[in-house]
Amino acid sequence: MPNCFVFAIGGTGSRVLRSLTHLLAAGVKPTNNFDIVPIIIDPHNSNLDLQRTENLLKFYKNVKETSGSNGFFSTAIKTLLDLRKEADIPASFTFELDGASSSFKDYIGYRSMKQENAALANLLFSGYSKDKRKKKCELLDIEMDVGFVGNPNVGSVVLNQVKDSKVYNAFANALDANGNDRIFIVSSIFGGTGAAGFPCLLKNIRNGSGGINTEVLKNAKIGAVTVLPYFRLEKDDDSPINYSDFVAKTKSALYYYKKNVTGNNSVNAMYYIGDQDSNESYKNDPGHGGQKNNAHFVELASSLAIIDFLSLPDTQLECRNGKAVAPIYREFGIGEDVPKPDLFNFGEHHKRLLTKPLSQFALFRKYMEEEYRKKMGKRGWSTEAPQLDGHFISEIFCKDYLFPFFNDFYNWLEELNTNNRGFSPFNLAPGIALNVFIKGKKIEVGFLKSGLSYDRFDDYLNKYSKNEQYKTKELKLMEMFCKATSEILEKEYKLQ
Repeated sequence: MPNCFVFAIGGTGSRVLRSLTHLLAAGVKPTNNFDIVPIIIDPHNSNLDLQRTENLLKFYKNVKETSGSNGFFSTAIKTLLDLRKEADIPASFTFELDGASSSFKDYIGYRSMKQENAALANLLFSGYSKDKRKKKCELLDIEMDVGFVGNPNVGSVVLNQVKDSKVYNAFANALDANGNDRIFIVSSIFGGTGAAGFPCLLKNIRNGSGGINTEVLKNAKIGAVTVLPYFRLEKDDDSPINYSDFVAKTKSALYYYKKNVTGNNSVNAMYYIGDQDSNESYKNDPGHGGQKNNAHFVELASSLAIIDFLSLPDTQLECRNGKAVAPIYREFGIGEDVPKPDLFNFGEHHKRLLTKPLSQFALFRKYMEEEYRKKMGKRGWSTEAPQLDGHFISEIFCKDYLFPFFNDFYNWLEELNTNNRGFSPFNLAPGIALNVFIKGKKIEVGFLKSGLSYDRFDDYLNKYSKNEQYKTKELKLMEMFCKATSEILEKEYKLQ
């Protein structure tokens, strides 16, 4: 199976990867099959968005490897260590930057510079001091363990070291020698880490830097999504991040990209996405508070760019001498401009792609959270071998892998539901009737029409509980619910 190496840069990269992971768990798949190898690049290791996403990836990987499911969680998610067993790299999805725990001043050796070099550094990395009595340059004093706080000029110096790292070399050596693998880069354009990291990484790949597969790197099939401003920040005079700079930084970066990214055909498929300002503002947290933003529709749509890229045929992604032969540029739009789209506000393509798998997975979670404990040992699907009894739900697979994943899936949907722009596909209130669970697709109830109950749900589960292919309890649970929810959506909700 070919691999797609997904570089998720900065906080936006982690949040987009979180959305992608939930889509993959639901069974959303590109036309072409790829295993996903996430590589998170963010110097802010205490970033709660990063930590949440890395934990989610671990839950996913454990569910997939334990169950072997081909419905839900059908796409394999791997670490670089899975591909390069001999490599001296951690079994992690996060790439740690050497020296990024220090101040930028210490990182560049400012204190030992000659006077003229120090003067040049002051000029290149000049900032402003809110306290006029202090003679300091703010950018040189940035503590990089909280990221680059919206300064791509700082980020570009640090992130250019990526090509010399063990992790980057393991990635470069893991690329398929026949060019079947793909690369996708996720970043924002209005911050510091993403705006600097994307062009640095792209340049090094196209230059063939690192590893033994120089020509494979130079001519790799590369896609990227660059996320334009899509949220506001609260005004905070004590924060180095200023929301009013977002647009100016975006314009400046786009001008640079025009010359050095899209203008020189460095990328095969480029996706642009952003959104108009909403009235809501995120807390202005330069990093010390952990940075944990609610999920946003733009991040969901950005994850769909990865699905789209992996669905493109190889013939549209040809490279010669490090240049894309026929670059593709795409934007994303919804069918109806509403603050909180549901599944039926997408365009036709994305309706077909998302509606059924997301609804199946949401029904699976709802049943497991609300009904499973009541029915285990009392319905045929739970008593037929392999048995899904009371002990099973307390075992590692459910307790430590599946239910923590369900918990984040629910939180992700809740965050999307409350954000603006949001995404509101389901009525998530506990105990809500199955007949009205999917927004925009109500099951009619009336004379001779009783609708969908949990007892009727059990009938579908019973139908798919007897299968000699279910060698383990974990596989039975995943495949039985995938098949049952598929038929429920077709027959009860009339969704194909």
